[in-house]
Amino acid sequence: MATNWPTSDAVTSLAQSLAVGSSTGDRSAAGRLGLVVIVLLLVAAAGISVTTGASDASFGHVVASWLGHANAADASLTRDRIIIMDIRLPRMVLGALVGAALAVSGAILQGLFRNPLADPGLVGVSSGAGLGAVLVIVLGSALLGPLFAVAGLYALPFAAFLGGLASTFLLYGIATRRGQTAIATMLLAGIALGALAAALTGLLVYRANDTQLRDITFWSLGSLAGSDWTKVLAAGPFMALALAATPFLANGLNAMSLGEASAYHLGVPVQRLKAIAIFAVAGATGAAVAVSGGIGFVGIVVPHLLRLTIGPDHRLLLPGSALLGASFLLVADAISRSIAAPAELPIGIVTAMVGGPFFLWLLLRRRGLLGT
Repeated sequence: MATNWPTSDAVTSLAQSLAVGSSTGDRSAAGRLGLVVIVLLLVAAAGISVTTGASDASFGHVVASWLGHANAADASLTRDRIIIMDIRLPRMVLGALVGAALAVSGAILQGLFRNPLADPGLVGVSSGAGLGAVLVIVLGSALLGPLFAVAGLYALPFAAFLGGLASTFLLYGIATRRGQTAIATMLLAGIALGALAAALTGLLVYRANDTQLRDITFWSLGSLAGSDWTKVLAAGPFMALALAATPFLANGLNAMSLGEASAYHLGVPVQRLKAIAIFAVAGATGAAVAVSGGIGFVGIVVPHLLRLTIGPDHRLLLPGSALLGASFLLVADAISRSIAAPAELPIGIVTAMVGGPFFLWLLLRRRGLLGT
């Protein structure tokens, strides 16, 4: 049996025709055009992120100083540089990485389970990652001792990665039998895993001191507040590695839309594909949760919107999810900073306000109650 990834256009086209949300016709040209549009959207969202905030700091003022057109001794320039370079820019970078990581994780899970309802937040992966992070916050120094001290700033994202990995393995093991994934079982198991993780997190709250309680509260709604270059350095490599692995999954996930048995006979190393996919989801989600808390619905809204517009081909869907997920979270973050300024609304509230109704619409649409 050959072990190369399938590259045949015929295989990909067949996978597209059977994937959820597919339609007749080749959408590759429209998909490529869509990616260009999403790139432009990401550039606009990044600009909004850098220029939005409670302060009136001017990004143009900073750029002018780089070009030598501003007075270096100007006190307002020093203030603008600090706000733009040390607060808004790392927040923008971290927001883009988190949005891309969550959206791509959703797209991978949906391809792996062959259902568009899979999402890191809904199926308990984010809860498991959050539990791993809270364990480190409350018990890390006591349980790990010198190892915790050596790990330093990488301890939190690594613990969240392990928590997300354990949740993903448990979910897949419970929901899959003989190569077939029961979607109802997957959703119910995800709810159960999320509830269990929440209960264990609640137990840890009683052991936490005031400082730890403030950190734990951060996980409940999700936020990019407090973003800095240290957090980018700590969690960025985890998310970047996971995102870098996703292009190698595209053809395999296309073939998986035919079922595991068919994908195996097409030459896909199914077990290796599942292992890489699970590690990628755990790494991306775990690192995202470690620095931003529980931000829901990004992983279900973004991939499904792209399936409706550019089609289900994972060669376009995965990079498109990364770009649109980054854009979506940056815009949501800008809204969270503006809607109640100078106070800041948790970004998880904004994404839930969009994602909750979208998820209900998706459920009704799949039941045929909307006539579509």
